[in-house]
Amino acid sequence: MIVDSHCHLNILPKEQVGSVEEVIAHAVENGVERMMCVAINPEQWHEVLAIAEQHPEVYAAIGVHPCEEPSVQVSDEALIEAASHSKVLAIGEIGLDYYHFEADSDMSWQHDRLRQQVRIAKQLGKPVVIHTRNSTPDCLRILQEEGAEEVGGIMHCFVEDLETAEQAMAMGFYISFSGIVTFKNAKSLKEVAKAVPLDKMLVETDSPYLAPVPYRGKTNQPAYTRFVVEEIANLKGMAPEAVAEATTENFYRLMKRKV
Repeated sequence: MIVDSHCHLNILPKEQVGSVEEVIAHAVENGVERMMCVAINPEQWHEVLAIAEQHPEVYAAIGVHPCEEPSVQVSDEALIEAASHSKVLAIGEIGLDYYHFEADSDMSWQHDRLRQQVRIAKQLGKPVVIHTRNSTPDCLRILQEEGAEEVGGIMHCFVEDLETAEQAMAMGFYISFSGIVTFKNAKSLKEVAKAVPLDKMLVETDSPYLAPVPYRGKTNQPAYTRFVVEEIANLKGMAPEAVAEATTENFYRLMKRKV
């Protein structure tokens, strides 16, 4: 069994990949029997929860993405209520993202949002799903300051260097590789994937984005997680089945669930 640790089923274009039911069926046919559907703002929370409620193959994560406007704010009470749902395994996708902002912009609102959500995750005893772009030093620092190691989490769609991975793993985080690791020009990331211990690794699609080779440039979907598994297996000189088994066990260990 393979677990797609990060997908966005609620925004998949039906005209390209079919209905949610068809996407899930196609995933299962390809050995991807579980997937975590991730919400990036409060408006999406009910969408991912509805999908998770209707499909036993789907878990949910809810949070407020760092690129959501500063005006998008949620109370502790609202986040706690939504995240207490039995199928919500994690708080995310949260983090920091400076890519779309000027270098001297005040990012304190992103810092505050991240701190709030980490505190809620600790209160609920659920891991966090971290997005970081052009912001990694600040993101790691805030995670350390807020004691995120108490719950651990996922470094989603990892593209950083090995030193960053090691800092995250030291806090109990798992390194999640997406289809990017299959790209021919992702040589440095391939080296990181070789070096990250298998027991600290997860796999994902981030679908509908970042489809792996041989579907690069097309709409991604959970079924394609198997190509990430196969690439990592090739890089590590292992059988794909061993990578699938290990990453599945890692996911359930982090989420404190039985496989």
